[in-house]
Amino acid sequence: MTLAPATLPQPSLALAHLACAGSMLVWAAGLPAADLLIPHVPALTLTAARMTIAALALLPFWWLLDGHRAVLGAAWGIGLLIGAINSLGAFGLILGQARSDAVTVAIVSAAMPIVGMGIEVVFDGRRITRALVLGIGLSLVGGLIALDGGASGKGTVLGALLCLGAIVIFTFGSRLTVTAYPGLSPLGRTTITLCGGALAAVVTAGVATVFGLPAPDWSALGLPEAGAMLVYAFAALALSQLLWIVSVGRLGIGMASLHINATPFYVMLILFVLGGPWLWHQVLGAALVVVGVMVAQGPLRRRPRRG
Repeated sequence: MTLAPATLPQPSLALAHLACAGSMLVWAAGLPAADLLIPHVPALTLTAARMTIAALALLPFWWLLDGHRAVLGAAWGIGLLIGAINSLGAFGLILGQARSDAVTVAIVSAAMPIVGMGIEVVFDGRRITRALVLGIGLSLVGGLIALDGGASGKGTVLGALLCLGAIVIFTFGSRLTVTAYPGLSPLGRTTITLCGGALAAVVTAGVATVFGLPAPDWSALGLPEAGAMLVYAFAALALSQLLWIVSVGRLGIGMASLHINATPFYVMLILFVLGGPWLWHQVLGAALVVVGVMVAQGPLRRRPRRG
């Protein structure tokens, strides 16, 4: 599996799964937040702003917690390269959501476990077992139930394809983030990659502006959009990515990816807190995702009898 180097202390499996669930919860909050921003901010500009805010939020914590030597001595060249890959995925996801909706993003994201497992089969020699296939199947079914079969989706084929490409890039970029910096903590790995991605996105947006990229519609941006940007950058990227890298380092990219199918339930949970309805079919879908993760992980297998 795609695991972090053994030189660093690793969380328990339970904590890693909790971190992954938390990552998906705060990432889910970014989907409706993005819907407020996408109509008024060009995708490239939004990518640059989002990644810059997230990088600036984590960089001071990395400096304080790991020390200046860890920051200054990090492999910044590799960080720029991996960050540029991740920024391309972030840009593609915004483009895909702009041409569809948040539901389409959640539906297409259900392909992440298959992408993650495929990457581990190709690069890490992962074996495909019956438990793994069954776990992926349960997770996918749970995600579709939570989405009500995707009946409310309004996505176009182009939007779905852009989202799928972004998911593939993000999954591969996550694997690189975990494996490319053996001496860095999860906070360091997350921050250096976000810094590299922010730099790449800002440079690209700057060049595009020179060649005619339109400016944001400033007159349409107010306090709700500012709050949405905070959620989209701080929660759905900075915090989500940190928790994600922690979990991927312990579980592997394939196993961690199963959690993304619970995203529709988390969106419903957030909307319920804000006054929306409680939808039992999404609770059932989330429960199936949890069972799928457990089956794929192996805790439900019978232990051999002693004696």
